[in-house]
Amino acid sequence: MVDAVVSFAVDRLRDFLIKEANFLGGVEKEVKRLKEELGSMQNLLKDAEEKQYGDSDIHKWVSNIRELAYDIEDILDVFHLKVHGEVDDDSGMPKPKSGCFPCVCSSIFDKGKEKVDLYNIGKHIKDFRQRFNDLSSKSQAFQLKDSENSAGEGSSKTTGKLRELRRSVSYAFEENVNVVGFVDDAQTLLAKLLDDDPQRFIVSIYGMGGLGKTTVAGKLYHHSAVKSKFKKRAWVAVSQNYTTQDLLIRIFKSFEFPDGNNEDLEKMCKDDLGRRLYKSLQGHSYLLVIDDVWDKEAWRILKAAFPDNGNGSRVIMTTRNEEVATSSDERTHSHRLRPLREEESWQLFCKKTSQNFIADEELKKLGREMVQKCNGLPLAIVVLGGILFNKKPQEWHGVRNHLWRHLKADSIEINSLLALSFDSLPHQLKPCFLYLCLFPEDSEIIIEKLIYLWVAEGFISENEDCIMEELGKDYINELNNRSLIQVGKRYWGRTITCRVHDLLRDLAIDMAKNFNFLYIYDEIKDSNLSSVVPPYPRQAIYYLTKRFLLYQSNPRSRSLFLFGFGDVELATRAQQLATMCRTFRYLRVLDIGVYNSREHPQIFDKEIAKLIHLKYLGWNKNHIDGSLIYNLQRLQTLVIYENIGEGKIPTEISRLQELRHLIGGFNGDWRLWIDNLTKLQTLRQVSLCIWAQIKTEKLVNLRELWLVGTLFDKAVFCFDSIANLKSLRILSVDQKLDEIYFSSLQSLRDCPHLMDLRLNGKLEKLPEDIHQLLPNLECLSLERSNLEDDPMPLLEKLPKLTVLKLGGGFYKGKKMMSSANGFMWLEILLLVVAEETEEWQVEDGAFPRLKGQRILQSGNSNLNYPERLRSLPSPDLEEFVLYPVPLH
Repeated sequence: MVDAVVSFAVDRLRDFLIKEANFLGGVEKEVKRLKEELGSMQNLLKDAEEKQYGDSDIHKWVSNIRELAYDIEDILDVFHLKVHGEVDDDSGMPKPKSGCFPCVCSSIFDKGKEKVDLYNIGKHIKDFRQRFNDLSSKSQAFQLKDSENSAGEGSSKTTGKLRELRRSVSYAFEENVNVVGFVDDAQTLLAKLLDDDPQRFIVSIYGMGGLGKTTVAGKLYHHSAVKSKFKKRAWVAVSQNYTTQDLLIRIFKSFEFPDGNNEDLEKMCKDDLGRRLYKSLQGHSYLLVIDDVWDKEAWRILKAAFPDNGNGSRVIMTTRNEEVATSSDERTHSHRLRPLREEESWQLFCKKTSQNFIADEELKKLGREMVQKCNGLPLAIVVLGGILFNKKPQEWHGVRNHLWRHLKADSIEINSLLALSFDSLPHQLKPCFLYLCLFPEDSEIIIEKLIYLWVAEGFISENEDCIMEELGKDYINELNNRSLIQVGKRYWGRTITCRVHDLLRDLAIDMAKNFNFLYIYDEIKDSNLSSVVPPYPRQAIYYLTKRFLLYQSNPRSRSLFLFGFGDVELATRAQQLATMCRTFRYLRVLDIGVYNSREHPQIFDKEIAKLIHLKYLGWNKNHIDGSLIYNLQRLQTLVIYENIGEGKIPTEISRLQELRHLIGGFNGDWRLWIDNLTKLQTLRQVSLCIWAQIKTEKLVNLRELWLVGTLFDKAVFCFDSIANLKSLRILSVDQKLDEIYFSSLQSLRDCPHLMDLRLNGKLEKLPEDIHQLLPNLECLSLERSNLEDDPMPLLEKLPKLTVLKLGGGFYKGKKMMSSANGFMWLEILLLVVAEETEEWQVEDGAFPRLKGQRILQSGNSNLNYPERLRSLPSPDLEEFVLYPVPLH
């Protein structure tokens, strides 16, 4: 973990030597020596970090190395901004600007001031080297191994292994969660849910942690018969710490009422929320899953919001507590979940490992011996499988011997198994795993956001063979292979969120505290707040309260997350947040999506503008002032959570040349600054009329582009501007006016990596050579295309097409035809068929890999198509959501 921090500091020193060579003069040699010395320390860090878990002295030494690296970063940032005249020495605010890019040789530099800054950095470098020498001498007593050769090789091997493990994203839709075992349990519970009894009752599933309660509930929730009976379904995780208001808001959003306006939910009190939910559910047969309930009060509090209207509604509750499961004041069917049987346990274990060992009788015997000691606990089995995943045969014996040292009552101690799983992680994945516990219990963690945060924290290093965000996906795959994360929600055929099991999250929290990695403040859980917040580099605040604000004392925090407000009044939130930013001057990550900045914006903006180290900024903001971002030159990700559309982007954003991801809804004259953002990878969402005005030649790294809105004074949207985006993977164009057409797709030939294409608007026709034009296309959505010719004969030739959505108005003909061997790789299909379309002929051999289809027919349409397609399971409509998933 510290290795990532030190590596980044070394990189910063190298860049500093290159970019500031004209100013360093007599201190250049000192800076160079420090870079070399700190680089040499990296050879000891891997061994030190492994040994620190059982040695407090080594642990303290590692912490001191990390602090030294942080201090070096800080002084380099301050020096850069002062020498280049971009920060006032007294106020810390941006100086008046004579232009966007002050020239190095311009008269803005005062020679006296330059000498002072050189003198100051010289003093700092001297101090850093002295601290380094002290730490270096102490390391000799720890007998750390110098891994100069093996470390580089190991790092290279690990990166190579991750690259080999990279999988194309699975688009396979499965009607039910792919669960091993619990068949009889699921059948019993399913019968209860589908019972003809018109009165509402509770089905409670209880058992110890890690037994699979949530998995079984998910199997029921996604069953086709359940989806058919209950037109309104919602899922909410309660966990140990909750507020009634938050629960009701999440439940309301989960039900996805078609006429519901969710924008004002946050402003409603719990009583009003309850009444609104009650009214919305009247007359409906609904299913509510309340997962991970810890106390008897949860359902009693929620109950009034759910009408018992004689429509056969059901509630599924999962809990570890038998008393909670059986103590409801209404009819309840309580079901204790059993452990897996011996053969079920073995089947699950084989599924989670490479299975190459099956032919090896010795390994097979060893595997069965270890699985037997898991006593049928699914979490223990999948974690064990994750530990052994791709391990060499000789390493299995070492795992077995370690586990046998921690046997308790002739079974594997689950905490020991979880700790071993963490210890066996590759070096660079350990901070990535610990980072997961920043998010509240039972959170759906958005994978895209998580990777952006890992990059901002420096956990992922730049690699010539692979960009950091792609390597982050490899990290996600590896954590999933090791069963340290669980698959969450899916959109557009892809998994976009993950979860962490409570027991694994508890492990991560304990480890994170031991390593001074992060601090979580939860007012509901931590009633006894100490007078000083521990000096951890990362802080997550679940409920911002006055008590916390009184005790905040860590000016060296690098990351700050705010997930909710407690007793801080609406009128004072901006002032309090401004105070926090004033305290936490060294922040790299600031994520406060819960705050609406339109209340007292100036107070808060002024302090954010001083956070010169920021790499990730996420919040609600309807207008960005130039003074806010003028100094944020290290910013990599800017996320505006409120998708407002009229947000203005100032020209000062051209200074953010490290920007990789710009996410929100923006307007403004982009022609003045877009050319400078050459590292930009993600841009969403941009107005079509703005995009038509800008030059795109320099956006060589853009991988994801979302365009929305209308074109002014134009009849056709031309794809020629897209042709410049050689790295593009995802393109979404949502055209709002029916009279505007998309031009020919031929220009997309110059985007060879395009994987997802989503077009909402008229398309004159599909090119005959679309399979050669878009050879790597995996996902395609056409909506309101108004095609006159049957698109199936052309689309079925796309060699990698896996997900296809043909939405409303895609075709106005009477007949469609799919030939044998067409759509060879398609797994998910959605068709919205117009009234004019009467028949769909599908030859034998077409759609050989189709796993789910949803065919919706408009008006009086009565489409005739084969029974074998009708019998396929129907995926949820959320599989086809086209708009970007909000990052909060």
